[in-house]
Parts: sequence; structure tokens; C-alpha cells
Amino acid sequence: MAKCGGCGPGYKSPLDAMKGPHEEIVYVPCIYRNTDIQKPDYLATVDVDPKSPTYCKVIHRLPMPNLKDELHHSGWNACSSCFNDASKKRNRLILPSLISSRIYVVDVGTDPRAPRLHKIVEPTELFWKCGLANPHTTHCLGSGQIMISTMGDPSGNGKGGFVLLDGETFEVIGNWELPGEAAPFGYDFWYQPRHNVMMSTEWGAPKALANGFNPEDVKAGHYGQCIHVWDWTTHKHLQSLDLGEEGAIPLEIRFLHDPAASEGFVGCALNGTVFRFYKAQKGDWAAEKVISVPSKKVEGWVLPQMPSLITDILISLDDRFLYFSNWLHGDIRQYDITDTRNPRLVGQVFLGGSIQNDGPVKVLEDKELDQQPPPCVIKGKRIQGSPQMLQLSLDGKRLYVTTSLYSGWDKQFYPNLIKEGSVMMQIDVDTAKGGLKLNTDFLVDFGKEPDGPALAHELRYPGGDCTSDIWL
Repeated sequence: MAKCGGCGPGYKSPLDAMKGPHEEIVYVPCIYRNTDIQKPDYLATVDVDPKSPTYCKVIHRLPMPNLKDELHHSGWNACSSCFNDASKKRNRLILPSLISSRIYVVDVGTDPRAPRLHKIVEPTELFWKCGLANPHTTHCLGSGQIMISTMGDPSGNGKGGFVLLDGETFEVIGNWELPGEAAPFGYDFWYQPRHNVMMSTEWGAPKALANGFNPEDVKAGHYGQCIHVWDWTTHKHLQSLDLGEEGAIPLEIRFLHDPAASEGFVGCALNGTVFRFYKAQKGDWAAEKVISVPSKKVEGWVLPQMPSLITDILISLDDRFLYFSNWLHGDIRQYDITDTRNPRLVGQVFLGGSIQNDGPVKVLEDKELDQQPPPCVIKGKRIQGSPQMLQLSLDGKRLYVTTSLYSGWDKQFYPNLIKEGSVMMQIDVDTAKGGLKLNTDFLVDFGKEPDGPALAHELRYPGGDCTSDIWL
């Protein structure tokens, strides 16, 4: 954490954050929904300090009081957006549940290595006060409030709105968006106050995706393909940037970390593309495709063409590298984005996926690879599933990855992942020239959890990271 007189949580700037301490623990939501285990989801605390005797071990588990929540993405009560406010502390982790619509507030300040439950915001609070459900992404605001994007209405239809929580009491205040201006679908969001803008993305209607993926639901219009542009001051919906079929299911969206930057990237799952969005000369916003991962012609799979399915993306704190995971193909990629319009592939590593050379899928035509990759084995364990959620160390030298996307889709695409549990891996990053290399000495195996194999999802450091902190 920053050491300076009168400062609040986080770091003064992204480049200051890069000089922050080596990560010692990470918080990881672990999910039992859609497995055969009738236990609640829980928050795992994992030791990632190489000098520690409990390195690569889960050192604490905080079970939730309910079953089948589907814990998903977490956020903070305060982050670097509150850096100048000495009254603020980053001591509560906000943990929304994608399916139950509960929001858990976890005390990570009293004992960071053993978090405890502080408060539960019940689904009726979101339903009745906001007409919203299925909360997804949490960001703290410079005002001290907390904002959470949603994916649906209480009936499971798509509805991209935003819930505001009081940053002290964690009571639901109401909607951030103006009446009647919610987007058709919701998912992720990021704001950039210097340009008075917020961007949000679209996954799909919760009741369409709750238990798996059906391509017919895409044709029926139950999935999104737009980036939404909002006025940060007035909360008015300004634009919908339709990315077309190539940009279907735009998930994680990231502005560059430099608060003066007026551009960023969004990963579009369905057809394996990355779009750059940017402020145009007229002052409005536009988007262009800058990366496309070709689908592979296959047999032995559910469809004759296998897309890469880009799921998670992130940008290094110095805005030099873009990383993303291809959840079906099984690789993580590193791109040099010094020229944001022309990203350059500089690192790639395969860690599982659906095209391993000893599996049921045969690749008939591949525009990138000469041969199918071998299975990934670490410390004698064959990795099930595929690289998915990413988190980068502050200095950019270590990339952590977990293998679960979402329990309903895990069960459909990687049934062995449900049986054996997911893992957490670490990749060594060459920050000089680019390059990725698996650290074969690091493995956290969530298949060996006390209550049975669990699905580990997103990763958070107690002091903030490149996917949670926004600078003003």
C-alpha cells in the first residue's frame, strides 16, 4: 500500500502501482453450483509468497451462508480512485453472486489472511429498489460510493443497469442510470472521468445462459454485441456502438490505465476478436477490430468450427501489454500494444483447452498451428478445462490464471473440470521483449479442497490490481 501522509487507498498513479510490493496472498471465489457437491460457494485465501511455508496453499476458506450463489467477480469498497481521501480504507471486498443476485460484503481489513463476512445485501434490495438482478462487475467511485453492473431484471431477461451502494453502510441507494435508459444487456464496465465517459458491455439474458450455451439463443437475439457509452456526469446513455457479428458477446472492457487516455480494448468472446474503442475527432466514440483469432475447422466437437472464445483480457499497468485467454483453444496470448491500432503478438502459451493432441477433437484446418498442442501437466496433474481468469502482478512479471469460466458453461464444455476441480497457475512474463513461460513449480489444485473439487474463478490482491483500480 502507498506510504504517504494523508493519502487514501491504492497508489497515486499506475506507474507508482508498478513499484508496489510483491503479492503475498490472493482472494479467489470458489464455486460449487452445477457440481454434484451441495455446499455453498466460498472465498479462498491463497498464499502466493515464495518465501512462505504455506506457498501455493489455500490458507483460509470463508463459506457463504447460501447454496448455488455462483460467486463471480469481486471488487472493492475503495481503490486508487479514492487515493486523495485519507478517510477511506480498502478493507471490504464486494462479492456479487451472478445467479442468486446476493451481494456479500467481506471484511478483509481486520485480518487479511482470514476474511470474515461483514454484511449481506439480499436480492430483494436489488429487485425492489432498482428493478435489477444478476450483479456482475464492482468498481468503487471517487465519491466513496460503490457501483455494480447488472446483467438482468428480476425475471431473468437482459437488462444492463447499475446499482449504487453506500460505501459506508453498503445499503442499496438506487440506480446509477437514468429511468428507462438501462441497456438491453449488461456485463462489465469501466469509467474514465477525464473524458467524462463510462463504457459498458453485454453478455446475454441470464435465463438464456444460466445452464449452458445454445447457439440458437444467439440467433434469437438473447446475446449482445454492443458497447454502450454513458455520460459520466449526467449518467445519460449517449451511444451504442454495434460491433456486429464479429463483435458478438463483448465481455471484459478495459480503458488504458493512463487516466488521460481516451482509448481501450474489449474482448469479444463468440468470434475471437478484440476491438479497440476510442474517442473520435467529433468527440463521440468509435470502435475498430484490431485482433482476430481464427476459428479452427474440427471434427469430434459440437460444431464444425471451433472459435477461440476470448473470455478474460487485461492490460499491464504501464499500458504496454495486452493479455487475453482463449478458453476453447486453450492458450493465453500477450500482445505489445505500444501501437494501439496494430497490436503485435509477442507471447503465447497453451495450458489445456479443447484441441489437445490426445483428446477427442481432431483439427482439420488450422490457420495458425502446424500441430495440435500436447496436454498441460504440472506436478503430475493434467490440467482440465482451459486458461480463463487472469491477474497480473503489479510489476507485470507474473501472470496468474484460473481455469473456470462459469459453472453452467464449465459443465457443458469441460465436464472433467467439474469432476476434478480447477487449478491456479502462474506464468513468467518477459517484460523486456515479450514472452510467456509456464512456471512448472507453481500449482494450486482446487481439486483437493476439503469439501471436494471446486471451480476457482477471479483473482484479487488485497492492495489492488490492474483490473480493479481506476485512476482519476
